[in-house]
Amino acid sequence: MSTTIKEIPFWESKSLEQMSRNEWESLCDGCAKCCLHKFIDDEDNDDDSELMPTTYIEEGEQMNYSNIACYLLNDKTCQCTQYDKRTTLVPDCVQLTQDNIDSVFFMPPSCTYRRLKEGRGIPSWHPLLHKGKKSAMHKAGMSVRGKIVKDNEVDLDFFEDYIVLWPLNDID
Repeated sequence: MSTTIKEIPFWESKSLEQMSRNEWESLCDGCAKCCLHKFIDDEDNDDDSELMPTTYIEEGEQMNYSNIACYLLNDKTCQCTQYDKRTTLVPDCVQLTQDNIDSVFFMPPSCTYRRLKEGRGIPSWHPLLHKGKKSAMHKAGMSVRGKIVKDNEVDLDFFEDYIVLWPLNDID
C-alpha cells in the first residue's frame, strides 16, 4: 500500500517574510490594481498638494481608487511594459517588498499579498492555482483589463470623473 504525501504550497507553509524572492514575486496575481491612481479625499488639500504622492493616510481620510492607470501598463496583459525600470521612469511607483508590506496601505482588498498578510489566504482565481494562467482572474473580473484609461491620455485635473469602486471588490 502506497501513501501519497500532499505537498503543502509555500504560501501556506511560509510567512511572507520567509519566502524567497521568486516565491514572493510569484504571489503577485497580476491584476494591476496597484497601477491605478488613487486619491485621498482630504478637505485640507490645496490645488498644489492635491495630486502629490503620499506614504500615509491619516485617520478620517478616505482613499478613492480611479480607473486611471500608469502609462506603462499594458492594458491587455495587465503587466508593466518597463517592469525592471518602472521605479526610475515613474518615481512614485512603489515596489512592494517584504520590508515595506506593512506600510503599503493602498493595496486593494483582493491583493494576494494583502490577503496573506491578513490571514485570508490565496484567492481561488489566483494564477498559481491555474497553472500560471491569468484567465480565471480576468473572468472573475479581478483585473483591470478592459476597465482603464491611461494617465497620459486624461487630464488629471478632472480625476474626480474617474473615481470607481470596482477595485475594492474581492471574492472568496
